[in-house]
Amino acid sequence: MLKVAFLGATKGIGRALARLMAERGDTLFLLGRTAEDLEHSARDLEVRTRSGRSRIGMATCDLEHPATFAPALDEAERRLGGLDAVIVTAGLFGTQEQLETSPALLAAVLNANFGGTILFCEEARRRLLARGGGVLCVFSSVAGDRGRKPVVLYGATKAGLSRYLEGLDHRYHASGLRVVCVKPGFVKTSMTAGLSPPPFAGEPDDVARVVLRAIDRGSPVAYAPPIWRWIMLAVRCLPRFVMRRVGF
Repeated sequence: MLKVAFLGATKGIGRALARLMAERGDTLFLLGRTAEDLEHSARDLEVRTRSGRSRIGMATCDLEHPATFAPALDEAERRLGGLDAVIVTAGLFGTQEQLETSPALLAAVLNANFGGTILFCEEARRRLLARGGGVLCVFSSVAGDRGRKPVVLYGATKAGLSRYLEGLDHRYHASGLRVVCVKPGFVKTSMTAGLSPPPFAGEPDDVARVVLRAIDRGSPVAYAPPIWRWIMLAVRCLPRFVMRRVGF
């Protein structure tokens, strides 16, 4: 049974993953931007725990505001009696067109998905290593595997995050830190509402099961749905002149 600080358990894949973990007996402490969303998710998860009576703690934490990171993780450690894992599914999204035309949205996405997430991971990494190690599971995206026309800006944030997580794994694996970089493909969530789903689009529950297996195994990279590993392998092999011509 894991003691888990979970940033982003209120929506989409994060909510599906938190439910799976609660149902199997893991102890969760929720982190998120709004108290109302956290309260709703905590009550939902409490009825899914094995006893049905466990109270789930929570603290506000916003990737755009690094000053919230340390107090939130301090409270998680205090309530849980330590941490075995920290999970980060939170992040911001915008289409290429939205990000190109809204400097404010672009700044928020760059701040949250790259700088904010890395600063949060550094806080989590220090705490896990101080206890001898643990799992740091962070959601990146297949959008960061290759520069592509539809996701130039969003993909750049995820490319940087993926490289950071890879380096973290190399540096601290021998010290007991298990870094899991999750790379979802297109998943049908509120974040992608209004977008036309491509072939192989995933459902949150199916993706959550893939992620949970990766957490248990300490897999350094998890593509979800798994077919995206092979799709992106092919995309990474395409010559640059082909990538300039295609719209993928």
